[in-house]
Amino acid sequence: MSTTTTKSGLARARQGLAPGGPGGGAPNRKSKLSAQTRRTFFWLLLPSIVLLILINGYPLIYAGVQATHDGSLIETGNFVGVDNFASVVASEAFWKAARFTLLFTIVGVFGSWAVGLGLALLLRTKIPAGGLFKVLLLLPWVVPIVVSSTAWNWLVGTPDSLIPAMFRNLGLGTPLFLADPTLAAITVMVFKVWVSFPFMMMMTSAALASVDGTVYEAASMDGASRWQQFSQITLPLTARSTYISWILMTIFCVNDFPTIYLLTGGGPVDATTSLVVLAYRTVFQDFQTGPGVAIAFLMTITLVVVSVLLYRQIRKSSVE
Repeated sequence: MSTTTTKSGLARARQGLAPGGPGGGAPNRKSKLSAQTRRTFFWLLLPSIVLLILINGYPLIYAGVQATHDGSLIETGNFVGVDNFASVVASEAFWKAARFTLLFTIVGVFGSWAVGLGLALLLRTKIPAGGLFKVLLLLPWVVPIVVSSTAWNWLVGTPDSLIPAMFRNLGLGTPLFLADPTLAAITVMVFKVWVSFPFMMMMTSAALASVDGTVYEAASMDGASRWQQFSQITLPLTARSTYISWILMTIFCVNDFPTIYLLTGGGPVDATTSLVVLAYRTVFQDFQTGPGVAIAFLMTITLVVVSVLLYRQIRKSSVE
């Protein structure tokens, strides 16, 4: 069967699932609400809106005040404008932490997504003891991070730990997973993938469950291979869920303090110090509230930009 025929069959399969496709879907009718109804909705929503503004707005405003002053945890200090932001951006420690945060986020997001997607596809097949397998796969996410980090410290923390001892017995030397800067960074990122892939697996499983199996049957009849079905049906039909999971996991990774701090404390020699760890040290160890809060503001701005870009992809990702 020709490539053109296969591609047209895949397109027909996707269109058959698309809401509001050819010949289907109800017209979009905007409901008209009376002025009295709109006023009623407004007064019902007003208390919740005010409460949200108070809960989220006050800490944000107070943090902005701290970021523009040279105070401490006890006093506000003198107004310095953007000097705290300038000093942070000029700091080598900030850019070192930013580089690690970027790498940590990329590996955490796409590593956990790849593992979660693979396992979600595997769980769609019939495997022995599938229910028990699903429960076991959720354990890294369900178990408290303190317990998980303690277990990993027991496995790799010292030269006499289980995994370094295995390497030594195999004649491969004694790797110092948490003492060597490169190995410590790799270990932290692998640990992040380990504790995060169940979340990605659940998101992907929910998206895959919404795909009608007849779409794959139609594609198979048109001669589409497994890879073509995966790349031209599975990925497009689950794109919105994928982008949402990427946004959430990006926020989780950038703001992830316990995963790094409990495993390495940001060491050795700041090799695993992320921006959130650096902000914590600056505020609660160095007692420099202004620069620490400035780091947090820069993180927030970056997250907003990334979230907006990914949200635009969500709006663009429509089934053709």
